[in-house]
Amino acid sequence: MDIIDAIILGIIQGLTEFLPVSSSGHLELGKFILGDDSIPQESLIFTVVLHFATALSTIVVFRKDVRDILKGLFQFKWNKETIFSLKIIVSMIPAVFIGLFFEEQLEQLFGENIQLVGFMLMITALLLFLADRAKDTSKNVTYGNAFIIGISQAVAMLPGISRSGATISSSVLLGIDKTKAARFSFLMVVPLIFGSICKEVASGNITFESQQFTPLAIGFIAAFISGLLACTWMIKLVKSSKLTYFAIYCLIVGTIAIVYSFYYS
Repeated sequence: MDIIDAIILGIIQGLTEFLPVSSSGHLELGKFILGDDSIPQESLIFTVVLHFATALSTIVVFRKDVRDILKGLFQFKWNKETIFSLKIIVSMIPAVFIGLFFEEQLEQLFGENIQLVGFMLMITALLLFLADRAKDTSKNVTYGNAFIIGISQAVAMLPGISRSGATISSSVLLGIDKTKAARFSFLMVVPLIFGSICKEVASGNITFESQQFTPLAIGFIAAFISGLLACTWMIKLVKSSKLTYFAIYCLIVGTIAIVYSFYYS
């Protein structure tokens, strides 16, 4: 992998991790249009590094929240930080369940099936459209809400369903304040990312060669910086009810994908 490839992949990872357009869906569309051989194949270690970069950018954006949560947890008391952490754990249950028991079935859906991607992008568009028109409330995230939002996160494992779009939309449709919805959506994925990284490291499948250092470093920086920008931007978009623009984008791309699959596949 050369430097340009590393920069491009890093920026894509950083942006699509937070913007509601589905990174997995766009990757599948790219594979179909350009062909597998035309896209630089990410090594496992490169994937891990990029995910670590976006997780780190989330922590930086929400550094005050993370600091308060850790400070509250180390008090070893039943406080609001402990309660929030438990809600995060509850939200992780559906995705962990799917990842442990249906990993092979899920991987079979990632095979340039652009018709599936198209339909899932349209579902993402619908969710974003509805979320933008939901009434603002001051509700907090409950344990029941956390589990439902977690189901949305698990469903977002499908190519074409945006994780941030699905979780934020579900939160807003449940009546949760938009700022709190974005905060919970971004913080809930951090433990999953680190858990996935630990799983890959423990598997022993990750190999590192000295010539990989430069593209890995460049990719990390690109993903981290673009992740910071996308995360901050997304929070503002949710608060100002401007998700409809992304809904239109997903609708257009989804429609093109479906039409293309019928006439040119």
